Amino acid sequence: MTTTKVTKAVFPVAGLGTRFLPATKSIPKEIMTLVDRPLIQYAIDEARAAGITEFIFVTSRGKSALEDYFDNAPELEAALKKPGKEHLLEVLETTNMESGAIAYVRQNRPLGLGHAVWCARRLIGDEPFAVMLPDDVIAAEKPCLQQMVEAYQETGGNMVAAMEVPPEKASSYGVLSVAEDMGSIVKVNGMVEKPKVNPPSNLAVIGRYILSPRVLNNLNRKKEGVGGEIQLTDAIAEEIGGPESVYGFRFRGQRYDCGSKAGFLQATVAFGLARPDLRDEFSAYLHDMVALEKAAQ
Repeated sequence: MTTTKVTKAVFPVAGLGTRFLPATKSIPKEIMTLVDRPLIQYAIDEARAAGITEFIFVTSRGKSALEDYFDNAPELEAALKKPGKEHLLEVLETTNMESGAIAYVRQNRPLGLGHAVWCARRLIGDEPFAVMLPDDVIAAEKPCLQQMVEAYQETGGNMVAAMEVPPEKASSYGVLSVAEDMGSIVKVNGMVEKPKVNPPSNLAVIGRYILSPRVLNNLNRKKEGVGGEIQLTDAIAEEIGGPESVYGFRFRGQRYDCGSKAGFLQATVAFGLARPDLRDEFSAYLHDMVALEKAAQ
C-alpha cells in the first residue's frame, strides 16, 4: 500500500490545567518538568523521531511561556559558552526549533479536543496528520508515534493508539469495538467515548492519533458529543465503514497519565529511576522512604 508520509503533528495545548493549580496559575501545564524536561519536550522528541517536521500548537490565553520555550536564548547560550559548558549547550540545542517549524493557532473557547484539532484545519490542509496529547507520556524503546507511523505505512486510513485498561476504568476513555484482532493492529467497527455502561471492550484510546484529512470534514459539522463537547473520537468513528478504515494500534511501551497528579508522580519515579546519573541515589532514597513507612505502621 502506498501512503502519504506523515509530516505534520497537532499538539492541543489550550487547556487550563486546573488539576495542577496553583502551579498552573502562572505556568502552562505543558512546561511542568518531568525530571528535567517539560512535558512538551517529550512529545516533541517523540514526534521528531517519527519524522514529523511541522509542529502545530493549538493554544489559548496565558500560553506565552510555552511559545518562548522553543525560541533560541542567546543570552543563556553566551553565558554557557564563556565557561565552556558544552554539555549544557548540547542539551539546550535540543529545545530549539527552526524558524517556521512551529505554528500557533488559538482555540478561543474550550469546546473539546475535536474542536481544538478543527482549529488547526487550515494548517493541516489535505494531508494525513498526527495528533499528540502531551499529557500522555510514553516510555518506550521505540517511540510510540514512530511505531504507529511504521504500522500506518501498511494500513493507511486512520489509526489510534490503544491500550488495555481494567473494565471499571473504561468509562474514562474512548473505547474501541474490535471487528478483527490482528495482534498489534486491530480493525475497528465502533468507538464509544466514555461509555457509562457496557463498554464494547477494554481497549482504550490514548493520546496518539494518525488521521485522514476526512476527519476534519466531519469536525466541520461541530457535532456535540459527551459532555456537550466536540469529540475527536466521534469524528473518527464516522470514518468506520467508509473508504478509509479505522485501526487501533497496541503500542509497545508504558503510558503515564501526566494529566493527573498521581500519574505525574508515577512518571517522575519511573523516569528518574531510568536515568543512569540519578538511579543509584534516587533508588536508595525511595528504599529508605519505604522502610520508614513500614517501620511507622
